[in-house]
Parts: sequence; structure tokens; C-alpha cells
Amino acid sequence: MSLEFSKKLSGHTTPIPGVVLYDLPVHGDNRGWFKENWQREKMVALGLPDFRPVQNNISFNEKAGTTRGIHAEPWDKFISVATGRIFGAWVDLREGPSFGAVFTAELDPSQAIFIPRGVGNAFQTLEDNTAYTYLVNDHWSADAQGQYTFLNLADETAAISWPIPLEQAELSDKDKAHPRMADVAPMPAKKILVVGADGQLGKALRGQYDGDARVEFAGRGEFDLAREDSYKNRNWKNYSAIVNAAAYTAVDAAESEEGRAAAWAINVTAVANLARTAVEHDLTLVHVSSDYVFDGSRDNHDEDEPPTPLGVYGQTKAAGEAVAGVVPRHYIVRTSWVIGEGNNFVRTMASLAGKGIKPAVVNDQTGRLTFTQDIAAFISHLLTTEAAYGIYNFSNDGPVKSWADIAADVYEQAGASRTDVTGITTADYFKDKAAAPRPLKSALNLAKAHSTGFDVANADERLTAYLKAENDKA
Repeated sequence: MSLEFSKKLSGHTTPIPGVVLYDLPVHGDNRGWFKENWQREKMVALGLPDFRPVQNNISFNEKAGTTRGIHAEPWDKFISVATGRIFGAWVDLREGPSFGAVFTAELDPSQAIFIPRGVGNAFQTLEDNTAYTYLVNDHWSADAQGQYTFLNLADETAAISWPIPLEQAELSDKDKAHPRMADVAPMPAKKILVVGADGQLGKALRGQYDGDARVEFAGRGEFDLAREDSYKNRNWKNYSAIVNAAAYTAVDAAESEEGRAAAWAINVTAVANLARTAVEHDLTLVHVSSDYVFDGSRDNHDEDEPPTPLGVYGQTKAAGEAVAGVVPRHYIVRTSWVIGEGNNFVRTMASLAGKGIKPAVVNDQTGRLTFTQDIAAFISHLLTTEAAYGIYNFSNDGPVKSWADIAADVYEQAGASRTDVTGITTADYFKDKAAAPRPLKSALNLAKAHSTGFDVANADERLTAYLKAENDKA
């Protein structure tokens, strides 16, 4: 088989998810040939993951029939042939529905194939003096060998039709001893780490991912965002994403000297630590922000509106957004008026209604409630669907209301009268009190969230369900 020159650079999908076969342009004349075996800009533009290779390996094989594999390693590989020709066989050994899927192809120097982490790789040389090359995105180490997954070359389930029968081929004793498919322990998926997992959003994320072994939760006791040891004592290559559910949210306390320092430490410095880790290890960072990044002068805030924070809390959340935004793979989920497990506005109003108290509630701040169960579901949706990276406004949907309107809704559903709630302006409510400035208009434009295909729940319906659940607990 002669080498085909001047192919167009192109990619071809295979039966194994994530495995893509590429045609490479090879330029030749009477002296020999030349090719760009790996050209990041062109290949990323073609759709190849920007997998950031760090090591280049070459396997030289003196005789036709040399057969190696089937090895699934804990890193991604970009494989090509430098000289000669091979029959390649790839078997999906990852946990999931595609486990056991097989793809085979003959490769010469005009082709390359991308093999994701956990897909078993094997080849058989079809010519003498064949050199098999591969780029990998992690450094080989003796410790990493414990994370390999192997399959026997002769496995009957994979049923690979080797051009040269295995009994006539050159195999190592190790490869002959690898297990059959029924005895293979699939390579587990990379993990998602949720930090700040003991707060109200963290608790909602625990509910969202209940029973999902891929997701690891860490409260402050397990992962202190301010301590360097938290970042050094993990093998980040085993993770795909970090979800930051930690935040300093004491809006008024943030205006004090002590509170200002704490707000910057948690909402900015800790985010910088997470962002640095995400950049160094090519992780997705999910960061949760707030409507307080705006001054509330617009009726409907969209993702492109420049931050205009009024107080220290808003300033730290805006700074946190800027830091998280430097991570190439990031989701910033900007929320408003969050309601979850623990003390919150809705629970307070329900308690007051039950006691017959008639409160004065601010009526010139408007927005929508956001229930933590929906934030958690939306974060999961972004990660699962691999939505476009960037900032997403997210609250529950429905009419824009004031705090007083929502308090009246709570009173009515609690069996009290809506008229028990009296409206009051923000200025009057906080008169002679030490309080942070607040945005008066907090409604978020949800068009981008809707465009991802996520079904954004109605805030009024969520409020009714929340109050019913609270009543059932009582």
C-alpha cells in the first residue's frame, strides 16, 4: 500500500464516543515526504479537543506482526505513524453505555487518531521498521500504571480480526496475560469536585447528585479554599470540573473592616486559587455570582452588562467573576434572591405570618426568587450538555415582583391576609441603620439560560412547593 499524498486535513467520527480518525496532509517528492503531525491551531479549528500534550513517545517495531495492547491509560493520546503501517484496534473501557465498543482501522503516515482517556489502544505492525508515535497530555509515572485498564488482545467479546493471527504474531507475556472483558474493571469517569458543599447551594448540589459516584463533595473541613495543602494533595488529573458553591454572603457585615477582609478572602482570593488550579490542570470551573454585581439601574440585566457594584459584597462578587472568567473552560452562574435550606426570607415571612405579626417589607426592590434546587439542576445541565462556556444569568422565571409582593404571597399561602404586609421604601426601611447599598432592580434576562434547552421553573410554582414542603416538615 503506497502512501497517499496531499490529503485534505479532515476528521471522521467512529463508533467510540470521542475517538476521531484524522486524515493528515503529507507532502512528498523524490526525496521522501513531510507532514505536520500535530498542528494545534488547525486541529483545534477542525474540532480536535485542545488536549494540551506534554510528552511525545515513539514505539519502534522491527518486524511486521509486532502486536501491543490493549492498554487504556488515564490520559488522552493523539496517535500517528511516523513510518510504516499498522492495524490499530481501539476498545472503549470506560464506565458507561459505550463500554466494549470497538473500532479498527489501518493507519499509515497520512492518518492520525485521537484516543480519549480510558479507551484501550492496541496495534499490530503490517510492515517491518514501523515507528508508532503518540502525544499524551500527562507525564508518564510509575504511579500512573496503577490506574491503567487492560483487555486481552484475544478477547472473544471484542472479536478483533487481527490481520496476522495472534499465534503467529510477536506479543509480550504481559499482554498475553491481560483479562477478558468480563473481568475488566472499567475505568471510572473523571470526578467533579464541589467545594463549599455545606452551604445552602452545596446542600442542593448534594441532592442533585445524590448517588452519583462521579461527584465528590467537600465542605470547609475537607477543603479549605485558603490553604495551599488543599490544592497540593489531590491528583487533579482525575477531575474534570470544580463547582464553587462557597461564598461570603453577609451583605451588611461586608461593610465592616472585618467583614470586608472576609468577603475578599472568600469571594476573590479563594476564587483565584480555584482558577489557578483549573487553568493548570485544564479543568472546568463553575462559579456562582450575584445580581449585586449591578447597581440596579436597568430593568432587565443581561450577561453583557458591565458590572457596576454598589457595596463591598457586590464588589467582591464582580471581582470573583473577573477572576473566574480567565479560566478557558468556565461557567459563571449569576443568580438573584436565593432561597434554599436554612434561614431565608421566605421562611422568615412564613414564621411571622404564623405568629400574626404584620411586617413592613421593602417594596421598591424588584426581582425574582431563585431556588437552590434549580441552580443545582442548571449547573448539572451546563456540565452534562457541555454548553458554551461563559456567563449565564439564572433565576426562576415568571413575573418580576418586589420583596413586599413575595411576602404577601407567603402570607396568603400561610392562611393570613395579604394586607398584613405593608410596603416601605428601601431608604425608609434602612433609615438610621448600618446597611450596605442594594440594587433596586435585580431582574435577570433569562434568554441565554433558556437557549441551552433548560426548563426554567416558575418562581411562583416553586414558592408554593417550598411552602408546602416546609409545612409538611412542621
